[in-house]
Amino acid sequence: MTRVLTALVLIPVVIGLLFYAPPLAVRAALALAALLCLRECLNIVRAMGVEPFGPAAFAAGAVLILTSVPMGPYLIGVTVLLMMLTLDRTRHQTALTAVSTTLFAVIYTCGPFALARELHEMSPHWLFAPLLVNWVGDSSAMYVGKAIGRHKLAPTVSPGKTWEGTIASFVLGSAVGAGYLHYVLPDANLLFVLGFAAVSNVAGQLGDLSESVLKRGAKMKDSGELLPGHGGMLDRMDGALFAFPAAFLYLTAAMWM
Repeated sequence: MTRVLTALVLIPVVIGLLFYAPPLAVRAALALAALLCLRECLNIVRAMGVEPFGPAAFAAGAVLILTSVPMGPYLIGVTVLLMMLTLDRTRHQTALTAVSTTLFAVIYTCGPFALARELHEMSPHWLFAPLLVNWVGDSSAMYVGKAIGRHKLAPTVSPGKTWEGTIASFVLGSAVGAGYLHYVLPDANLLFVLGFAAVSNVAGQLGDLSESVLKRGAKMKDSGELLPGHGGMLDRMDGALFAFPAAFLYLTAAMWM
């Protein structure tokens, strides 16, 4: 029940932001969500015994989302900055690990939100659809998995997930996402929006499993306790962190075809 109540509060807030808030407010909200995910990811890194460059990571993440800096120069600049920060550390044997894990945390959590900003600028519907696909998919997987799930999907990574739930997530999430896009964008080809929804769902499920790998490596059940019934922000957005890039690449590829 707590999980449902949290969702009932968050979903209207997200819809209001995406469709009615000014662009600057949307960008600020995306940055806030990304930095909350980044904070929890850095805590996972610390639980693995590595001390990342926290302040530098937050600064780099904010720049990535709030500006339109080209990715190539950005990555080079952040890497150089992190290498410079290693000069102030005495444990030189962990310098490379600290740099690489910090860079990973920033790209993993903030990079997708930068692409989410791009999706929103194309149309709020292109950003909302991957979220909708994953919301429906997550709920379908949970309830169908509990009801009829018999075959474990990845028992060493996420013991609760089943193939039955995964299939339900794909079918129902893709159908609802495609139906939504076909309704709000009637000129869009039905097969195209179905492909968009399917790609978003598959990517989202892989994102969920990937975060589970990180948490298992850190011996953590949840990334945080920010959202009652859901865990942390990273637990709630793990699927979207893969779905946003997949959706963006799908649309970008379609423009080139």
